[in-house]
Amino acid sequence: MSADEAKDMLKGTTLEVYRFLLKSNKPVGIRELQRALKMSSPSVATYHLTKLEDAGLLKRENGNFAVAKYLLENSVKISRFLIPRYFFYAVFAVAVLLIELTFMKPTFISREYVFSTVATAIFATFLLYETAKTWLRGSL
Repeated sequence: MSADEAKDMLKGTTLEVYRFLLKSNKPVGIRELQRALKMSSPSVATYHLTKLEDAGLLKRENGNFAVAKYLLENSVKISRFLIPRYFFYAVFAVAVLLIELTFMKPTFISREYVFSTVATAIFATFLLYETAKTWLRGSL
């Protein structure tokens, strides 16, 4: 299965299972997954794990499942955390805005200063919104 087809099947509970395995950083058993994601039965967990294994995203290791292929389009994996890529841009934009408002504040406020400050604030707001949306939606 190609990477594009694998991304298409990552929706709903299957996506939650894949994200859980990405965060765990270790092979996970069926019962452990069922309890962690509060699934109704082990067969539901097995279904989603098998679906991901057939797509080539997971592999079996001693009866447990581990991530075989990382699909991180909108996120960066640092240790066991999935951080939206927009987060880093948002931090940079907020830092620039703070520098403009504190260190670069002129004695006489010109149109250019107001324009650049407002533009930076809009840019930072947009990036913070995209970060929150990606984080809450849970996409990769």
